[in-house]
Amino acid sequence: MHNYTNLNIISYLLFNVHQTEKLLEYDYYSAFDKDALVLLLKAVKDFSDKELYPYIKEMDEKPSYFKDGKIIVHPQFETIFNKAAEMELLSAVYSFEDGGMQLPSSVFHSLYYIMEAANNHVPGYLGLTTGAANLIISFGNQYLKDTYVSKMLSMEWGGTMCLTEPQAGSSLSDINSQAVKIDKTDYYLIEGQKIFISAGNHQFSNNFVHLVLARIKGAPAGTKGVSLFVVPNKRPVENDFEDNNVNVIGEFEKMGQRGYCTTHLSFGDNNNCRGWLVGEENKGLSYMFLLMNEARIATGRMGAAIASAAYYASLKYANERPQGRPLNNTGKKDSSSEQTLIINHPDVKRMLLLQRAIVEGSLSLVIQTSHYLDLSKVCDESEKEKYNLLLELLTPMVKTYPAEQGLKSVSNGLQILGGYGFCSDFILQQYYRDIRIISLYEGTTGIQSLDLLGRKVTIKNGKALHYLVEEMTTTITKSYQYDNLKPYAKQLQTQSELVKTVLSELIPRALKGDFENYLADATIFMDFLSTLVIGWQWLKIGLTSEETKANNKTGLEANLIHTMAYFYTYEMEN
Repeated sequence: MHNYTNLNIISYLLFNVHQTEKLLEYDYYSAFDKDALVLLLKAVKDFSDKELYPYIKEMDEKPSYFKDGKIIVHPQFETIFNKAAEMELLSAVYSFEDGGMQLPSSVFHSLYYIMEAANNHVPGYLGLTTGAANLIISFGNQYLKDTYVSKMLSMEWGGTMCLTEPQAGSSLSDINSQAVKIDKTDYYLIEGQKIFISAGNHQFSNNFVHLVLARIKGAPAGTKGVSLFVVPNKRPVENDFEDNNVNVIGEFEKMGQRGYCTTHLSFGDNNNCRGWLVGEENKGLSYMFLLMNEARIATGRMGAAIASAAYYASLKYANERPQGRPLNNTGKKDSSSEQTLIINHPDVKRMLLLQRAIVEGSLSLVIQTSHYLDLSKVCDESEKEKYNLLLELLTPMVKTYPAEQGLKSVSNGLQILGGYGFCSDFILQQYYRDIRIISLYEGTTGIQSLDLLGRKVTIKNGKALHYLVEEMTTTITKSYQYDNLKPYAKQLQTQSELVKTVLSELIPRALKGDFENYLADATIFMDFLSTLVIGWQWLKIGLTSEETKANNKTGLEANLIHTMAYFYTYEMEN
């Protein structure tokens, strides 16, 4: 069994801290019981141990590449794709009607967290296909659903999301790809280029279904004129398929996640690329962003997972590497006395605690956010607004904190190894390269911060923030019942009140129309509020641990409380 994550902690966060078992009381999730979910977690851990983790270094050393118009990826992906399809890991979160298992999103994200901790180059291939299929399921007509979805969820066909263009970057209002309606047909002719397309056009799928943002000729300027299209590599013609004029221009060679291919695609070079409209004209961005919450949760989850793998690699090294003597050793400190393991050095302990606090706090936030998504599907109408707004507010933070602080965590892990951490013999340097992309995926940290302060904090006159404060206050109030938690509850309460103070300085700038100065502090505000939210998660973990530690003989709760104390002492105070 490989150590890149801890199944006991994942289960504890799911079932004890976030009480996922209560979701199973709703009809929608009633096909499962706790035992079934635990078996599923174990099955994915076993799959990851055998098929994912053993290949992570090799996928970095033998990266994907472009040859003869196709992307070539590591041969192990064929086995991975087949087994993932057999285990229904792509469709599990969908409804029964759409061929899924109606698995709670909080459990679904936990399964993918395990896989990403084992090998972060792999799950994106599954996730991109799932996301593309979800767009068709959610907004496509019956023809599109019948033609594409089942083959995508079986991994016979792959799927991608094609947003970014060379001249536009993250500014989707500047998309130039064109769609021209052909009279008396059900399709449009598509022309344009897309870059940074993850998981596309490799050798292990018979076809690729691209979800492409393009502008219909004559559409309004800006984001209001962008539509969404299904554009397959091979288009269906009666009982056969024909080439659809989608070409791979090249593969982006990256410093990390080198086994996770990233392509440059060209559509319609010969003016014969057909696309089928998804939903209504000019609503492409709204469709895409309705599903962006899931993508951003997934990105944060990947950051937490990479940081987890780095933590356990650091911990293993610290428990094996002898160097120096204990600081409180009053005996000899020369070569005649025995060396101590570096885990006994205070600064190494501090760095390991930092890693653990970031990893487990981040995972808790991933589960918390996806739990609100689960509740939004089944709650009464009176509560729907609450869970939707909480989801909106937490999404930019769950994407950003594990990315930015995960990088800090991995950097500390590399530091624990000293000079060896910089050498390719050890995997820490790979994790450091792999995690650097997470703050860029699905909107950079700057974009997420603008979204948080510019939109989410002010949405419905601050109602989302009000709901968050209510949730945090519930945890704080319960924590005051335990003497051991009172100092941390008081600290979170005091620091939470600073949010009002900060916003009272910033909001007047926005009201005066001075948006540049208002949003100049967006990234700083993101760091501030995200730290408080992780502090809330740690207090929630500490509260659960106090409530359950008498029944636990493994010492897990004591370790969690100790890590919580570290976070409040060293991270919340900064």
